Amino acid sequence: MSEDLNVRYSDKELAEFREIIQDKIQKAQHDLELIKSAYMNDHNNGTDDTSPTFKAFDEGSEVMSKESNSALAIRQEKFIRDLKNALIRIENKTYGICRVTGKLINKERLKLVPHATLSIEAKNMQ
Repeated sequence: MSEDLNVRYSDKELAEFREIIQDKIQKAQHDLELIKSAYMNDHNNGTDDTSPTFKAFDEGSEVMSKESNSALAIRQEKFIRDLKNALIRIENKTYGICRVTGKLINKERLKLVPHATLSIEAKNMQ
């Protein structure tokens, strides 16, 4: 029976991870809102009447900025989705178990990357 305890984290440990993940989700959603508001406001500071060459450069950088903000938003949304999936694994009590080796993922790794599904060992095998 004691061997079974090594297969998953205890309910107390899972509760600690849940707290870490919920905190990260909250921060990530806040960051996503910032990215989206930066994307929505193109911060036009009245440069419409400046020289045409500068305007062309400015529009190019604005497009690049919107593209990078869009890419950032997509990455942030994926991060939030991964964190929410980690919460589901906590509810299922499968959180922290490597999907390749079936062993527990190191606690320190999970604190740094709480949505990890691979142990360092499995990650190195990739």
